[in-house]
Amino acid sequence: MTAHQIVLGLAITDGYGALHGSWRAPHVPADAYADIEATIRHARAAERGKFAFLFTPDFPAVRGDIEGDTLSNVMDPIVSLTAIARATERIGFVATGSTTFREPFNQARQFKALDVISHGRAGWNAVTTSDPAVAANYGRPVADRQERYQRAHEAIQITQALWGSWEKDAWIRDKDAGRFLDPEKLRPINLGGEHVASRGPLAIPPSEQGQPVIFTSGGPSPHLLTIAGRYASGFITEVWTIEEARAQRRMIREAARDAGRDPDEIKYIVGLMTTVAPTVREGLDRRIALSGGIIEARLPHLNAMLGLRLRPEQIDDPLTPEVLAAAHSSPADPRSGIALAVAREGWSPRDVLAHGVIDYHPTVVGPGERHADHMQEWFEAGAADGFWISPDIYEDGVDAFVDEVVPLLQERGIYPSEYPGTTLRENLGVPAQYGLDPRIGDGGGAR
Repeated sequence: MTAHQIVLGLAITDGYGALHGSWRAPHVPADAYADIEATIRHARAAERGKFAFLFTPDFPAVRGDIEGDTLSNVMDPIVSLTAIARATERIGFVATGSTTFREPFNQARQFKALDVISHGRAGWNAVTTSDPAVAANYGRPVADRQERYQRAHEAIQITQALWGSWEKDAWIRDKDAGRFLDPEKLRPINLGGEHVASRGPLAIPPSEQGQPVIFTSGGPSPHLLTIAGRYASGFITEVWTIEEARAQRRMIREAARDAGRDPDEIKYIVGLMTTVAPTVREGLDRRIALSGGIIEARLPHLNAMLGLRLRPEQIDDPLTPEVLAAAHSSPADPRSGIALAVAREGWSPRDVLAHGVIDYHPTVVGPGERHADHMQEWFEAGAADGFWISPDIYEDGVDAFVDEVVPLLQERGIYPSEYPGTTLRENLGVPAQYGLDPRIGDGGGAR
């Protein structure tokens, strides 16, 4: 197990970046979505910064404004990460795979193959799926919540059993004796539940870390807490305040304890969007230049967050003391307190919005110190074990973070200067596992 230091992951989505309009930046290749070499460059930059893993969210359907914006998705997580694995040495790969629409045998086979090919650097972000557009692509109706999570329990247990069905010492490889495999140590699992089943075995040997690391992601619903507590070594989430994060992390750790596990076995990883620039003003200008009309479109939302009635023609006027005196944060949106704090610094409404106060995660804009301070505050407050970073523009944003933020974290002693090991488990600081965890009962899962 590693010393308690920050864990970093890099979100890999469409090849461009998290900022709306990033694909239009002059220095960004317009075809980066389909150019794996571009993604390999970003992965190598993250590896130079000792990131523990790349994280690929996955939404296997087309959505959004595809005429003016990107698809916000990788072409295929497993295929893309396998290519990246051959071009890197230490960084891990956490790919999203739905338990709702994918069969456990296919899931087990693909993820363990990635784990072996990468020499023990793979992880599976096991999620359920309820979106109608995704369901339509698989030709199935949207299942209710109870069914989705029951199936998830079964699918994860069967997948883990398949991973362990090739026992660690099954591969004899004795040429003189003519014995390739011990047939007693590669046997069917014959597990099934109400929704999924598999005979097995899976004809893939263990990797250097045994088997892939299981993650899950989302909010702390009771169903997801049970999944995380029983199976996950990483929990990837979006949360806006230290107070909210501390409460959620506590729930995750308690769920692990209730499942008979050590709470330190599960790492709580929160989202952070980054724009690294010499000054805050330069960072805001970078974001504004690519935003198109998105900032103006968000002004009504900012009004609702702050209880104001700002008109479009006021978007570039600094907020007056009288306006700020009337402003208050909306209890309906956890981002409102952040927006109010930024507004009170004297920025115009456009600049407040350019700070990312309505983005998917907390956003830091400006010099490396601001980013390092944010992460250190959250980490030392017990609000995060690590962060999954979404740079504004991959083409230069990953390098900027690695060059200007990572050294500060290392100087402060809260981030590793070298990789702790060669596998994802070692670099996360989570224990070894092969096959089903013997501490975990079936929980209504496969039998």
